[in-house]
Amino acid sequence: MITLGPRALKTGIAVTISLFICIYFELEPAVFAGVAAIFTIQPSIYKTWRQMLDQIITNTIGAIIALFALSFIGNNPVIIGLILIIVILVCVKFKMEANVISLTMVTVLAIMSAPGDKDWLFALNRFNIIMIGMLSGFAVNLLILPPKFKVNYYEKSKEAFNKLSLLLRTAISDELTEKTFSDNWKNLQKDIQKLEEQYKMFDEERAKMSKVNRLNVREIVVFKQMLKALKQGEKVLELIEEHYFQSDANENEDKQFDTYLEQLIKSHEYYLLKYEGKIKADDTVKSHEQELKGFLSTLLNGEETDSDHKLRMLAVGFAVYEYAFQLKRLNQLIEQYLKKESVK
Repeated sequence: MITLGPRALKTGIAVTISLFICIYFELEPAVFAGVAAIFTIQPSIYKTWRQMLDQIITNTIGAIIALFALSFIGNNPVIIGLILIIVILVCVKFKMEANVISLTMVTVLAIMSAPGDKDWLFALNRFNIIMIGMLSGFAVNLLILPPKFKVNYYEKSKEAFNKLSLLLRTAISDELTEKTFSDNWKNLQKDIQKLEEQYKMFDEERAKMSKVNRLNVREIVVFKQMLKALKQGEKVLELIEEHYFQSDANENEDKQFDTYLEQLIKSHEYYLLKYEGKIKADDTVKSHEQELKGFLSTLLNGEETDSDHKLRMLAVGFAVYEYAFQLKRLNQLIEQYLKKESVK
């Protein structure tokens, strides 16, 4: 089933509004306004604002260069190609993003197609059309269905956790087929990468657009820790794959690691449910932290003669311990956040 996302819907609305404005003011061709609206719509309000400002700067520079070339050199295909190269170099010098450069190219092409007897008026008309598209895109992204960072981020976090849960619970027992394990792991890595990108948008919104789109700073800290916990869980998987099966672990070690991982996954799930407010905010989940410490101490101080086995097991053990630490920190931050919210 294909679902229509907010960004697709807003893009359609922005294009429609920009076209209607151009038709009302008899500005032709209106299609350039639609193109500008498409390029302006971004995943966050700040990114849209930043994109619009960058586009205004580069489009103005591009328009000036195009007008100069049109007035003094001409507009045959070779000249247009050279002017586009010059404008691209200027945009790169200003460290503009690809979307900004692309729209600037559209502006330059639109202006350099001006007939010789109407250079300035024609160029101003095209420039105004593109500005209408950009402003329409920004207004729509700001006022209609503004991005729901909290809901989107947490839903992605839960999706990533479900994959992590399946992989960690079956990592030691090696129950999944190789293809199933590999596919789920790749999807988990993609989910974590998307969460990292989403968190960067959180930071931008908090720092740059707090007056327009208020975000709870404590909740953002909780979201950051959710990401840390997921990344460390994925790190455990990586080390199990690299070291555990090469260490020729015995049955007792298999059982111990299986127990620790199962308990940590339960704790992880419990803390997410606590954040959702679905369970009581008390510590009924045991972390087996002392048992894990004891097991690591045994590995460190034991009489194990196979140094390769010992080092590989320690690498996995310390990764599991770090995962436990990140979950403990997550629990603390969630409780602090819930306590502050209950006071409010």
